Amino acid sequence: MPGNSFIYLSSMFEKKEGSIESQIFRLTNRVIKLTYHFKTHGKDYSSQRGLWKILGKRKRLLAYLFKTNLTSYQDLTNQLGIRKLKRN
Repeated sequence: MPGNSFIYLSSMFEKKEGSIESQIFRLTNRVIKLTYHFKTHGKDYSSQRGLWKILGKRKRLLAYLFKTNLTSYQDLTNQLGIRKLKRN
């Protein structure tokens, strides 16, 4: 796995260990790791299920952060390079 594929942000470690931002940061790194895994193991369906669960949890955390702290949500999505939530 290429070493530069993970996201390293020093500002993320200044926050508390269990904060919403740090949880989203860790989940995003796990998503990157699993997507790299699927490039070589395309039929690993149990890991796909785990990826879907991680994406769902990250989506719920992002929705909560969007409701509670919009500026932090915008900064985090820009830093991590993830798409914004779809709002109906």
